[in-house]
Amino acid sequence: MTEFAEVLRQLSSAQKPAKGTSVYTEFVNRPAGRVLAALAYRIGATPNQLTVLGALFTFPALAAVALLPPAPVMALCVGTAMAVGFALDAADGQLARGQRSGSPSGEWLDHVLDCVKLVTLHLVVLVSFYRFFTLPGPAFLLAPMVFQLAAVVIFFGGILTEKLKRRTTDGGPARSNRALWSVLLLPVDYGVTCISFLFLGSQHIFLAVYCTLLLAHVLFMAAFLVKWFRELR
Repeated sequence: MTEFAEVLRQLSSAQKPAKGTSVYTEFVNRPAGRVLAALAYRIGATPNQLTVLGALFTFPALAAVALLPPAPVMALCVGTAMAVGFALDAADGQLARGQRSGSPSGEWLDHVLDCVKLVTLHLVVLVSFYRFFTLPGPAFLLAPMVFQLAAVVIFFGGILTEKLKRRTTDGGPARSNRALWSVLLLPVDYGVTCISFLFLGSQHIFLAVYCTLLLAHVLFMAAFLVKWFRELR
């Protein structure tokens, strides 16, 4: 037990800074990922194995959304599996930093699976809407398409901006504003999207939550694109 606590401490010291993360990522997903990374460290697992394990939690859950009629138990299983998959996505990076075993191929695998996950998530919602939902109108079938566009642009744009930006003395948002910023980012946190699937058993609630997150993603996409372009200029 003492050794496990020491591994946790070492992983915590190797943690990426909390800049630009929501409260869910900072206080829920990363701590959960740290525990999973410590367990993986104890059994000798590799970061890539954690990445694949996360995919094995996520993609069957997404397949269930497209194939099964929404129901409370199914929604609980899907939401939980997706949240665990996201925690494993945090764990692989923490394990790589803790072991100093990060590699370009590992980062590539992680980002490619993240991209496939984002695209697939909204595709299966579209299928579920078409097969199982009684929508207020056919225009709501556009919601997953627009959501997918916004989510992928935010994901790709953020990674590309980080790669292109030169190092500056700017440390990001002032510490006094960082807490507020982490709360504002909640609607565009992938973890919150995962949690929204817990409401899939109730069509009206899920549709309302999903469309609310969609609106947040569209607004943040526009704001991020302007912000990133100005920073790169």
